[in-house]
Amino acid sequence: MLPPLDQLLSECETLHGHICPGQVLGARMAVTGCRLIGVSDPRGADKKNLLVWVEIDRCMTDAISAVTGVRLGRRSLKFFDYGKVAATFLNLETGTAVRLAALESSRALAERLYPNLESKKERQMRTYHSASDNDVFKIESVNVLLKDQDLPGRPRGRVSCSRCGEGINDGREVCAEGGEVLCRVCAFGGYYGTIRQVSP
Repeated sequence: MLPPLDQLLSECETLHGHICPGQVLGARMAVTGCRLIGVSDPRGADKKNLLVWVEIDRCMTDAISAVTGVRLGRRSLKFFDYGKVAATFLNLETGTAVRLAALESSRALAERLYPNLESKKERQMRTYHSASDNDVFKIESVNVLLKDQDLPGRPRGRVSCSRCGEGINDGREVCAEGGEVLCRVCAFGGYYGTIRQVSP
């Protein structure tokens, strides 16, 4: 079972380095998501049954990781850079999945609920901590497009890019014209451009 929210927030603060509205949202999102998909012990007995997709690289993602124990390195945490304060929780055992997204209206709710608090941060944290799930989140049952090579565990396959020679795991390669096998960077461009090769 998950500990009480205040204890979880203390754990989030330790991992993240501070407590903030995003941490409170992420912790609430994780608790609610796990409850809705029937995962009661995500860091223990249920840890192999939980996959989580996050849609932003901000504070709430650290909170979700702290509360649930999901990690990129374990392949139980997936990241899509959509810029949204949202996450999807999947119970691998039952196939049940829900997506939670923070409601923009919850910011205005914080102003209405706690107008006497001087700090906007404090108004938001109190609201995100105590308001109902429906006042804080848009909640949807969803189907997740999950391939075998997206599951945790050992790589399902490995090939080398025919241009750069780097290894590619789990079906992330691109087959170009003529059957050439490419990494996505060689096929489409990447976030970096090579200046020169460096010797260690």
